[in-house]
Amino acid sequence: MNRSLANRSMNRSISQSQQVKPITLQGSAQMVVEFFKYAVNSILYQRGVYAPETFERTQQYGITLFVTKDKEILQYFDNILPHLEGWLSKGELKGVSLVITSAISGENLEKWDFDIQTVNPTDGDTTITGRQREYGKKELSEIQKGIRNVMRQVTATVTFLPLLDARCAFDLQIYVPKKADVATGWVERTDSSIENPEKVQLRSFSTSIHRVNATVTYKAET
Repeated sequence: MNRSLANRSMNRSISQSQQVKPITLQGSAQMVVEFFKYAVNSILYQRGVYAPETFERTQQYGITLFVTKDKEILQYFDNILPHLEGWLSKGELKGVSLVITSAISGENLEKWDFDIQTVNPTDGDTTITGRQREYGKKELSEIQKGIRNVMRQVTATVTFLPLLDARCAFDLQIYVPKKADVATGWVERTDSSIENPEKVQLRSFSTSIHRVNATVTYKAET
């Protein structure tokens, strides 16, 4: 059984300029955490959770992305991301959800789920059960292409998602096994459901060790 955790405490960027071959479990974890940082920033920008002027342009994965300049949010990421990397490096992180809520009513309006599979590089679909399976091989350019496709699709979803016309807040929920070590500051969450939900399956990418599958669930207009 997995547990869902949330941390409301309010960048680390891994720059890869060369191909990674082979990819270690730790190296894969760093790439996935970096993806999460850019993905969350991009969603917050694209969905208008924070004002556009609080973001700045950056080049990553061969495309232009937007990252926050807000010191409190940057500190929030600095607190969260090392925990994600630690759980990924142990093969324990099962998923990350970005939940966008109404700042007034607290109602869940939108949920971006990133499900994580830690796989055996030899066959691509077997869960890693031992440290002897912590290496994979995949060209960095291919990994970045997969991430780039996911990021572009995140941007494209704005064309069909309902307008978030209320002041919003966000929450990150983390899914780890009961046995995982969890630091203080995390609280267990049980309900992040959305009323009248519609779900859209997005693209996925793989480092050959971790596979990330993305979906977005939103409150359909009635």
